[in-house]
Amino acid sequence: MPDPLSVLTSMSITLDQITKRYQNTPVVNDVSLEVGDGEFFVLLGASGSGKSTLLRAIAGLTGVDHGRISLHGRDVTQVSPRKREVGFVFQNYALFKHMSVADNIEFALRVRGVKSAERRARRQELLKLVALEGMDDRLPTQLSGGQQQRVAVARALAHKPQVLLMDEPFGALDAKIREELRRTIREVQRELKISTILVTHDQEEAFALADRIGVMNLGRLLEVGRPEELYARPATRFVATFLGAANLLLARQTAQGIRVGATPVTTSLDKLDQRAELRREHEVVAMLRPEEIALAEHRDSLNSIYLGAGKVETIGFTGAFERLRVRMLEADKATLSADADEDNLAILDVTRTQHEQRLLPLTVGQSVAVGVRRIHVLPTPLSSYSVYATTAVAVETLKQHPLLVDLATRMKTRIITHVEPHLGQVVPTKSQAPLAGVAVIAAGSNAVTQLEWLLQRGTCEVLILPEQYVPITRVLIHWTGEEVRRATLSVAASVLRHVPAEATYLNILPETESEASKPAGMRELLDARSEAQAVHGLEMRTELHYGDTVPLLQRELSQQNSHMLILGVIDHADVKQRFDALLQQSANCPVLLVFRADDSSSVGKRV
Repeated sequence: MPDPLSVLTSMSITLDQITKRYQNTPVVNDVSLEVGDGEFFVLLGASGSGKSTLLRAIAGLTGVDHGRISLHGRDVTQVSPRKREVGFVFQNYALFKHMSVADNIEFALRVRGVKSAERRARRQELLKLVALEGMDDRLPTQLSGGQQQRVAVARALAHKPQVLLMDEPFGALDAKIREELRRTIREVQRELKISTILVTHDQEEAFALADRIGVMNLGRLLEVGRPEELYARPATRFVATFLGAANLLLARQTAQGIRVGATPVTTSLDKLDQRAELRREHEVVAMLRPEEIALAEHRDSLNSIYLGAGKVETIGFTGAFERLRVRMLEADKATLSADADEDNLAILDVTRTQHEQRLLPLTVGQSVAVGVRRIHVLPTPLSSYSVYATTAVAVETLKQHPLLVDLATRMKTRIITHVEPHLGQVVPTKSQAPLAGVAVIAAGSNAVTQLEWLLQRGTCEVLILPEQYVPITRVLIHWTGEEVRRATLSVAASVLRHVPAEATYLNILPETESEASKPAGMRELLDARSEAQAVHGLEMRTELHYGDTVPLLQRELSQQNSHMLILGVIDHADVKQRFDALLQQSANCPVLLVFRADDSSSVGKRV
């Protein structure tokens, strides 16, 4: 989630909604980022996340389809690579094998017409900096992998670039050489105070080098922050699990606080940002790091919050730490892994130090009391999915829908099924318990009546899925009132972290609005984009339209079956009266409805 720098005030690298597509699929998707002067920034992500493509775009080695790149305040989006004043270090070194170390380092200076005496002086300075003095005359084949990469770094720095870019520079090296080279590069970067972006898939590497880390997935920049902040307080499932082992559990936000199973716990939930959500009972996703879990023989022996009883399933020795898997027992069935089936119990990964091992030796099959020192609640509104249909066959068909399977798999969450023969026919009583997660129904003529039935049960998010599905390339976002703006943006951000699609917010004003209203409409667009960035970590396009809302949305959805609509509403009557025709169109495109009643209405609230 991109955040402004609190210390660095001058920016060396500024990216504004950078998008790069291959075959109409965004591999870099609306990425905005600021890197400060002298900052060591690490782009972290799995293979195929778009991080190397983004790095090459900054260097000018690949063009962009949308957005702007600025280096030290100069727009270089259309500037050639040589004129960008950027040094680039490749993973495979890319040294000229027929040239000596000296000639490789001096190459960039020679093509710039620098005099020989000045080239030699710069070369000697750099060889000393990277600890390769006296190796001027060696060929690359006479050097080790680590030494070749040091030469590559020296060559990238020879022409005194303003920015240094490194693409997986340690990938081909063994562990010991990687660690030494990391230390060398960090020392060089600090001495030269050069703004640096390094791309890697190695979390340990990112933690060791970065002032700040940006985590990418499916072309999107999900979160940006200092390493310790992202590890302890991630905002997304992907970052939570990618930056180390993490147990994701489903808990409930209640009037008494967060409950994991039947246990109230203290969490790191930011109440200031979540005040609106604290007023309703709902399911949330809780993260437990393995080192924050405590084990004891008996509950009374725990010095932490009791989570439940468990049984040790596996024990692994890794040197400094012991890694265990503990299955929660039947008595604590309410404690579920986020990706568990509804009838399965949580299996927790636990890490113990050698000191903890000596205090309490454990064996496989032993029963233990499980405690937790700290729980972090992810600020995601999408916890799990509950499929509703009138028959078992329809439920099973809907459960296998490609979009639902993709979302649940990528979110590492569960799908619960409900056969409701009277779905949409009988209004449920108020005494029934509120539903969990996002309700899922099939598109069709009964979709609106089923939707109303679910809203009466207190559902706040309903996903309507078409029978025929085309992979999503664009997500349209619209809300009917300011009261539901934040919730809609939050839901949209959660969805867009898990689908490789572009996002567009549509602000629609009545056709009768005068020219004088246009500035106010533009301000709404800017405010929406600003809130999406600052609060939800969502980068999106914005469009201002004039006309009737429903026909405009219908027109946008009819352009391609690969569109999805996320619609925020605050008035229960709107669902039937205003959006009946639109929701019928969900037979072609997925629609995710976000409902939040205003304070004057009790409909849809969870208490």
